[in-house]
This record gives sequence, C-alpha cells and structure tokens, in this order.
Amino acid sequence: MTATPPPRFPAGFRWGVSTSAYQIEGAADADGRGPSIWDTFSHTPGRIADGSTGDVACDHYHRYAGDVDLMADLGVSAYRFSIAWPRVQPDGTGPVNPAGLDFYDRLVDALLARGIDPVATLFHWDLPQALADDGGWFARDTAHRFAGYADAVAARLGDRVRLWITLNEPFVHMTFGYGMGVHAPGEVHLFGAFPTAHHQLLGHGLAVQALRARTTSPVAIANNYSPVWLRGDTDADRAAGAAYDALHNRLFTDPLFGQGYPDAPGVDSTVIHDGDLAVIASPIDVLGVNYYNPTGIRAADADAPLPFELVPLDGHPTTAFDWPVAPDGLHDLLTGLHTRYGTALPPVEITESGCAYDDVPDADGRVHDPERIAYLDGHLRAVRRAMADGVDVRGYFVWSLLDNWEWAEGFTKRFGLVHVDFDTQQRTPKSSYAWFRDLIRAE
Repeated sequence: MTATPPPRFPAGFRWGVSTSAYQIEGAADADGRGPSIWDTFSHTPGRIADGSTGDVACDHYHRYAGDVDLMADLGVSAYRFSIAWPRVQPDGTGPVNPAGLDFYDRLVDALLARGIDPVATLFHWDLPQALADDGGWFARDTAHRFAGYADAVAARLGDRVRLWITLNEPFVHMTFGYGMGVHAPGEVHLFGAFPTAHHQLLGHGLAVQALRARTTSPVAIANNYSPVWLRGDTDADRAAGAAYDALHNRLFTDPLFGQGYPDAPGVDSTVIHDGDLAVIASPIDVLGVNYYNPTGIRAADADAPLPFELVPLDGHPTTAFDWPVAPDGLHDLLTGLHTRYGTALPPVEITESGCAYDDVPDADGRVHDPERIAYLDGHLRAVRRAMADGVDVRGYFVWSLLDNWEWAEGFTKRFGLVHVDFDTQQRTPKSSYAWFRDLIRAE
C-alpha cells in the first residue's frame, strides 16, 4: 500500500486506539444512567445531520467484550476510552451510581486480562444535563463538581487505570458547544464563551489534585491542536495568524505550564480568582495531542466580526469531512510545542489521529480503505520525524477503533478501523485494521 516500509519506533512506544462514551456506548437508559447534554441535544429536531441519536450508537455497553477481543487481535498496547459522567453521577454530583461504575470496572479488568493498558478520559463532552441546567461550564461550581467526580472514579479504578486524561479537547467543547452552538449544549456566545474555558481548566487542575490523592498513575489532558498555515504575507495576516493560534492552540496550553492566558480574543480576567492559575498549572505527566489538520488563516476584512478568516488549504487531498490531509502539520505542531514550551513540556502522546471516509463493504463484505492507510502511514512518518528532531513522543492512538456516532454529523461520518453496520451492529475489520495490526507486530 505504501512505497517504503513504515518507520520503526522505540521499544515501549504505546500503540493504541481511542473512542468516547457517548459515541459508542448506547444503553442511554441502562442501569441508572442520567441524561447528558448530548441526549438533550441529539433529541432536539434539526440538531443532528441525519436525525439520529446516541441512544444505541455501537451498543458497546453490551458488546464491550467482543470489542476488547478486536483490540487484542489488533495488538494494541493501550485503549483510550471515556467514562460517562452521567453514568457515574446521574445528576453530576452526590453519591455515585454503583451500576455505572461497575461497567467500567468490568471493562478495565477485561482490558488488563488481554494485556491492554486502560487509558481513561474523565470528560469527553457528555456533561450531566442537571449541571447544564445550573449553568454548565459557565458555572464555577461545575469545576468543583468535576473534581468530586474524578475523586469518585479514581477511588474505584485508580489501582488499575494506567493513564488518566482529565478533559478531551476543551477548545472544541468551548467553541462548538458554547461559542457557535453547533454541539451540545447548543449555546451561542461567541467570544463570550471564555468562562467555559477557564472553568474547564480549573476543573482540570482540581481533578489533577484529586487524582494524585488516589493513584500513582500518570495524569494528562488531551488538547486539540491545529497549526496555523498563513495564506498571506502581510503584517495583518501575521497578526491574524497569531490571534487564531492564541485562541486555538495556546489558550488551553499556556496556563498548564504556568504562563497564564495568552492575549487571545475574548479572554476575560474578571472570572479568574486568586489562586486559579496555580491550580490550573498543577503538574501533569503527559500532554495528550489530538491532531487532524492544520488551519489556513489570513487577515479578515476590517468590518468582519472575527480578527481572522479561515481559508481552504489548496493542494491537499481531503477527507469526508473536507479536512485537508497534511501530515507535515503534525510535524510542525509537535516541533512547535517543543520550541514554545521547552523543558516545561512533558512527554507527548498522540491521543487522537485519524480520518473519516465513506467506507462501504464490497460484494464480499470486505471493507477496503486505502486512503486511511495512506493517512496513518503519513502521520506516523511525521511523528517519527518530530521524534528525530527532539520531541519526546511516547505513543500514538488511532481515532477510532469503531465507526461511531459522530456528534452533530450522526452516523454520516466513519472514522473506524472497524466498520460497524449500525442496523445489525456487525463489526467488520477494514483493510486499515490489518495494516495497523501488521505494523504493530513488526515493531
């Protein structure tokens, strides 16, 4: 499939796959689970591209054992999953729901029995609806509720989870959920959404402290990054690029390393209390990097509502999302983090990297996805180049193990190494699954 063999990686490099709870679990009403903002959002007409919901998704809640078998056959050394806060605390606070934690207890034990490290993300956007009713991440109290939830989960699983991730892509949750309203909870505040950034980061810092009290396993956060590729060479273009970089890439990273907030659009210091920045800078052991594509930027018109304009990156193949396939962007991102943060940067793991294509079984029921193989091959080569340039990268997780319910796009976008027939729940490993399995075995 590729011109030359993939690069080799050091012994102990972590090979993994990622998923998230609402996108695969289903069982929306099972065993005492409470509603999340995504239940509410997906059941609101007009919100989801195909009118679907995550009520069933991939039915992973009932089929997890078979999915763990797929991971074991794949040969991954780690599985990154998320824990559904409403399954553990139906109202986002108070006593835990034992049946909800029991599911993750069974999952963790099944992974360990197959030699797979459990990597648990505590928040992947499925906020309990009861907390949203009280203000969601606009409410400072949500950060403290999140720390209590982290403590409860770690009390049960802290002896077995091998890596903890507090938040997944807080930039995306802020921007799409509270800024633009295209994700749950569907609110439109534009740059007024900054309090949800600060309170997510405050919750992260408080959760780091709660986890440290319960477990010796390393702790991380998973940020979404997109390197800025300027599409203009004027001072105004460079200023626009810096503004976008501050908003997308630095807003959720500078504070982690004691640098406070950058000069980003919308930053409101009135929501920052004394001591908050020290809590946010609680030391982490790993920085999770989620990468899909770079962003083309140029200066916006003087009367535009934003200080930058997003423009297409011509000359690159695109995915089913119309995202440019640009492995060099991952190299630029990793070396840029290394340059910007220096010795403050902890080891990095690529906690998400993948692509959506319109994968369809052929007449024999097989699913060929050569474009995904080319994507993964190119991005792994970019990681290896960054490592040669001095970046300490310790792992790579493919998004995703399974085709899943893709948020506002419903079932219309497929990211999986494994094809899922959402009517029958039949799993069919794609050719990319076999390619990735062979790559891992060759290491």
